[in-house]
Amino acid sequence: MMHRDYLITRRLLLRDMGRAGLALMVIGAAACASEPDRGPAPTEEPEAPETTEETPTTAGETASPPATEGPGAGHNWQRANLGFVSAYILYRNGEAAVVDTGVENSEGAIGEAMAQIGLSWDSVSSVIITHKHPDHQGSLEAVLGLATNAPWYAGAADLPLIFTSVQGGPVGDGDRVFDLEIIETPGHTPGHISVLDPVAGILVAGDAINGSGGGVIGPNPDFTEDMGLANASVRKLAGFDYEVILFGHGEPVTSGGADAVRRLAGS
Repeated sequence: MMHRDYLITRRLLLRDMGRAGLALMVIGAAACASEPDRGPAPTEEPEAPETTEETPTTAGETASPPATEGPGAGHNWQRANLGFVSAYILYRNGEAAVVDTGVENSEGAIGEAMAQIGLSWDSVSSVIITHKHPDHQGSLEAVLGLATNAPWYAGAADLPLIFTSVQGGPVGDGDRVFDLEIIETPGHTPGHISVLDPVAGILVAGDAINGSGGGVIGPNPDFTEDMGLANASVRKLAGFDYEVILFGHGEPVTSGGADAVRRLAGS
């Protein structure tokens, strides 16, 4: 599919989602954020999703089996490939955090991805949403209805524009959810966050960076609110250590992730 046709298709998709009244997910109990209470759903319209290369739709994809030795032993990830966007499950010891929820009606594919690694919705202890765009928060309401014991979290500036009847908790730099480190990476949206598993060396980047051709590229300028801030966030991510990068859009990088981001930041 040509890029221009794909961009038009995604914009039509956003228009239809807005007409349908999109109900709008990254993880666990943050060290400094209290468990959220239920409250009324906000009424603001969601932002437009960003474009990327089209990828085949498969319910679940995972990296190599969990490490059995070393500092990352027992930590692993599972991808729910939803076509042009992905959600991720970070898991260990029978417990999981879901990062992002895709567009509306993606909860079935996320559940299938969990089933492939022997987990269920009861295994989910936290949900984290990287940012407010509807292709990342679209199935949050449905996911929370299935993962009934899981609070959810997002960056403070984006939290009011994430639509669900369950009140979420704001998180920022240095907060911990499911023992994952929250990194503020604004620019793509004001409250964009990325999620780092420092033990396993896994970064869930949301749309702060994207995957392309097996490598790393910057955020899409067509859907980024402040490119200056977004570029600064790329440089910020270059200061952390990780091997694996999981993108909202694009194929995961499974080795040398931090080095690739450092090269990008240097350019």
